[in-house]
Amino acid sequence: MRRLLWILALALLAGLGWLGERHLPPAWDPRQPLDLAAPTNLVTPWKLRRLASRPEACFAALATAGPPLRRVADQPSEVGCALRDAVVLRGGAALSPAGPVATCRLAVGWLLFERQVMQPAARRHLGSEVAAVRHLGTRACRNVNHAASGRRSQHATANAIDIAGFTLRDGRQVTLLRDWDGPAAQADFLRALRDGACRWFGAVLGPDYNAAHRDHFHFDMGRWSACR
Repeated sequence: MRRLLWILALALLAGLGWLGERHLPPAWDPRQPLDLAAPTNLVTPWKLRRLASRPEACFAALATAGPPLRRVADQPSEVGCALRDAVVLRGGAALSPAGPVATCRLAVGWLLFERQVMQPAARRHLGSEVAAVRHLGTRACRNVNHAASGRRSQHATANAIDIAGFTLRDGRQVTLLRDWDGPAAQADFLRALRDGACRWFGAVLGPDYNAAHRDHFHFDMGRWSACR
């Protein structure tokens, strides 16, 4: 089934490319760069994935987003924890602690998630927008699950972010630890975030995945796909 979906997606992109030569709008033209100021559509996730091999196109996309772009110098590593093509992560809602470092593509994914998923879900389920997001960090030179051996976590290269809670503009707070199985409005909001995030991030893990994620969402832009 997945192979069939990929074939259909490629056929769609090929068709859009053909149509693009006949004045297809830039947002629908897969050959055109990602513009974060434009409405999203079925082509947007593909354009986002393509940024993995096009860092300058990624920075150009961020420049269309509104918040000032602050790049971070590359930092080589001999132990698999290099920092490349990174920025200070910013969005419409404040991040606490402020100033986490993230890969450019993670930053683009975050902005899309915030605008297309988080704020609409907050308005729909809670009647207020999110003013601040509490995170547990983006970069940590470690293996997956803090194991002594094995493959590096996406956090090792600042390609992941862990989210623990949200503060609404009306002062209410929503946390995964307390509200995942809490009141219906808060629980529905958190599940809408988990489900919607899967469109913009490669891996999305939450409390239903395992006990280690009972108090946070893990979002990353790695090559492995998961929505749990």
